[in-house]
Amino acid sequence: MKIHNLGFLLLFSASLACNETVEVLASYPVADVQAKLTSNKSGVANIIFKSADGGQTWQDISEGLPEKTPAGNFFANDKGLYLRAGNGIYHSKPNSTAPFWENEISTDEHSSIAPGKTGIFAYNYYEGQFRQKINGSSVWSPIYANFRESGILNVFETAGGTVFISCDRGHGFFKSTDNGNTWKKVHTEGVVLNLVESNGVLVAISHLRTIRSTDDGETWETVISEGGTGTIEIIDGGFAAITYNTKSNTRSVRTSYDGGKTWQAIDAGLPASPRIASIIQVGEYFYCGHPNGIFRSSDKGKTWKLLLPSIDNKIFNLSVSGGVIYAMPRAVGC
Repeated sequence: MKIHNLGFLLLFSASLACNETVEVLASYPVADVQAKLTSNKSGVANIIFKSADGGQTWQDISEGLPEKTPAGNFFANDKGLYLRAGNGIYHSKPNSTAPFWENEISTDEHSSIAPGKTGIFAYNYYEGQFRQKINGSSVWSPIYANFRESGILNVFETAGGTVFISCDRGHGFFKSTDNGNTWKKVHTEGVVLNLVESNGVLVAISHLRTIRSTDDGETWETVISEGGTGTIEIIDGGFAAITYNTKSNTRSVRTSYDGGKTWQAIDAGLPASPRIASIIQVGEYFYCGHPNGIFRSSDKGKTWKLLLPSIDNKIFNLSVSGGVIYAMPRAVGC
């Protein structure tokens, strides 16, 4: 491995296991990566990072979160970043300074959070116990009291107000068009892991395949037949998906620009791995959370550059609000 340190601009190339060479651009010497990311006066560190310059530099914004407590799921929207950590749901505004987090709600009942058209959802995996904070309100109110299934994986609300709830262990995928008063099972083939919507088209990742609906979730068609877990995101003009190939034991990154009908691979320049975690778009760039670190592509996935090496052998899950990128290092398998 050759390293050329030019002040605070570092360029180096590393031969990876897949025999590909990946160019790395970072704004600090590689020896200082750990120190750069873990510096935090409060002692709480390495839970969540933020970049406002396209991934060139990263700020640890963990201060204000519970100490020695693993963080749960998170998402970013126009209000900033929301994170489930410890016994609370925490919010960091886009321009927050240390301590970066406000505790929205403290409770043991809600293990996950999700964004919604009308507000933020909080729910428990085992029994649901749904709450929602309506946009413009500071109150978390109970909802969906008559939803009786367990093993809640995700809640999703469309632009038109339809709500979907996905459940684990074969319990199904449910839909409500009347604010949760009644529910209808709309998909039974595989556990639906996550769901997105763009221009009236719904695309979801399940354990068995990637599926698509154009009739508000009443019927679904298979668009990618690869099995295994993955994720789906909105990009400019279409969708990006990460799927798992059980034959090659690798994850694939694909994009679609025709409403999810057809998909093209964009991972030829990424090291092959079964643990690619996330894909987002910020401006003209794609960013990928990979076991080797955070990669960036300026040509829609034709080539990739490693911006930030992995820390503590963890994989970065990514989210974006405006031009700000948030990265959470998660243990392998998360």
